[in-house]
Amino acid sequence: MSRLRYGGDYNPEQWPEEVWAQDVELMRRAGVTTVTVGVFSWARLEPRPGERDFGWLDRVLDLLHAGGIEVFLATPTASPPPWLGHRFPETLPVDFDGRRLAYGSRNQFCPSSPVYREHALALVGDLARRYADHPALALWHVGNELGQVCHCDVTAAHFRRWLRGRYGDLGALNDAWSTAFWSQRYGEWDEVIPPRRAPYVLNPGQRLDFARFCSDALVECFVAERDVLRSATPGVPVTTNFMGLSQVVDCWVLAAHEDVVSHDWYPDPADPTSHVVSAMSFDLMRSLKRGPWLLMEQAASAVSWRRRNPPKPAGQLRAQSVQAVARGADAVCFFQWRASRGGAEKFHSGMLPHAGPDSRVFREVEALGADLEALAPVAGTGVTAQVAVVLDWESWWAVGLDAHPSDDLDLLDRVRDCYEPLFDLGVTVDFAPASADLSAYRLVVVPNLYLVRDPGPLRSFVEGGGTLVMGFFSGLVDEHDRVHPGGYPAPFRELLGLRIEEVVPLGPDDVLECSSASLGGFTADFWYDDLRAEGAEVVAALADGTPVVLRNRYGAGVAWYVATRPERGAARRLFERVVAEAGVEPVLRPPRGVEAVRRGDVLFLVNHGLDEVGLDVPGAHVDLLTGGAVSGSLTLGRFGVAALVPQPG
Repeated sequence: MSRLRYGGDYNPEQWPEEVWAQDVELMRRAGVTTVTVGVFSWARLEPRPGERDFGWLDRVLDLLHAGGIEVFLATPTASPPPWLGHRFPETLPVDFDGRRLAYGSRNQFCPSSPVYREHALALVGDLARRYADHPALALWHVGNELGQVCHCDVTAAHFRRWLRGRYGDLGALNDAWSTAFWSQRYGEWDEVIPPRRAPYVLNPGQRLDFARFCSDALVECFVAERDVLRSATPGVPVTTNFMGLSQVVDCWVLAAHEDVVSHDWYPDPADPTSHVVSAMSFDLMRSLKRGPWLLMEQAASAVSWRRRNPPKPAGQLRAQSVQAVARGADAVCFFQWRASRGGAEKFHSGMLPHAGPDSRVFREVEALGADLEALAPVAGTGVTAQVAVVLDWESWWAVGLDAHPSDDLDLLDRVRDCYEPLFDLGVTVDFAPASADLSAYRLVVVPNLYLVRDPGPLRSFVEGGGTLVMGFFSGLVDEHDRVHPGGYPAPFRELLGLRIEEVVPLGPDDVLECSSASLGGFTADFWYDDLRAEGAEVVAALADGTPVVLRNRYGAGVAWYVATRPERGAARRLFERVVAEAGVEPVLRPPRGVEAVRRGDVLFLVNHGLDEVGLDVPGAHVDLLTGGAVSGSLTLGRFGVAALVPQPG
């Protein structure tokens, strides 16, 4: 990569053809290098079953290429045309309550439907063959934001085939799903159905396997399209855009089938801390394939789907875009290029807003194009982290099931509880699945790992000298959501040096008073474990002596257990100690609200606040964005950014 890609979704089919040349001229003015074309164009490309209308797309691609703009060409399979649902209603999805959903929106398809797949792949094949040699084609973009779930009879048959492949026979299925409880034993395969509305709590083993199945069904759809595209264009990379921090598809699995990871992300302008979750999501995207990724969608200003949709304040577009680059993005793109006149997202902002080029948003779009050109040296470079956070999709699905000690336990909240103190300390983080080899890291943080298949990787990491921090409600069940025998948390009792007798979820107004010689007194809430130490050092405890933070030596390493949710200041003090003991070096100790990340040789600093801040920056640097020298200290204004490289000599 010799440059950073810059652009967005381009939907010329929404506009008269005479507008297209104006678009290309304005794209060049803004520094746009790349556009995604065709995401929602199925009805235009195939107006009736089997017909093809590629003429307009030929002209669009030729025009873009003549303007020096490359194309991420999309397969339009995420939004089937009305004729498919009208003629083949079995392709429409059925919800949890058994209602068949209609066409007239988007994403109206059943991933298991062979009819849907047949029509989708036929169009994809023709698209791939027609544009295989087009000089504008740079990348294939499959579908859009995979996340469809269906409960229909076609899905049921597919689910049963998937279960046969997983278990072989009904005896193994009945054992895995603990069907002896509530007389749920299955005697014939046809009795097995997807989870549907029932009088009371559904079987958790069934729900967990259905989550796995739904993810696999969507991966099947992606792989089928990818293989058609590769057969026609073996040298063109293929991606699909992940939909934020979505639970439906196991991102570790899907990313393994992509050539490059891409991501759609829409932080809330009204949330002054949204940059923390943005950093989490960007670190995850970088971690999925351990390298650069593409920010495929973001908003230039307001979105249209929250209850209230304020615009981004001046400067935030730049700060959020540079944040993505700092954390590994090799492309910064938007939905969409030109704001729509009609349709469901007409009030979703565009790079070219309704106000036209003489507008604040477009001026910021132009300025960002220049910034990304200045940041070209970081393209293709990596981000190094000494800390990994474990995020496991199977455990995420399982911890969200019904009939648990608390319905309030949200995995992403628990991840943020651990991630935010590290962010504040200037510590860069990778993400990893629970099965990963973690030996490259000094510190591994496990906010929650309710479901544990194999405790071996975490044990080996600590035994080999690593430092582990584990959060509450971890190590409870196996891969079938059956409780591990031997007392909580059975797979990790020796590692953590403790035994939990009961878990104690707290009410919304309950506050715990905790004492600690090293962390000082602090409050905590949400949860605590009624536990006793079995070899672990008690670092913090409740007034009655119940431990809430413990530290245990195991092999050559150390394992920490945090049995409650400490208040923010205590969490920071705890992680400050853990980071120091683990030998982790922060990139920089930034002031609150300032982000510090190193990508390659470039130190990125982003002020996400509204106030000017000053910070110390040891050494002599040059700011790639301004060309100015920086020595010893730096002032960042509101939403200010800097990209510093060591000064030569």
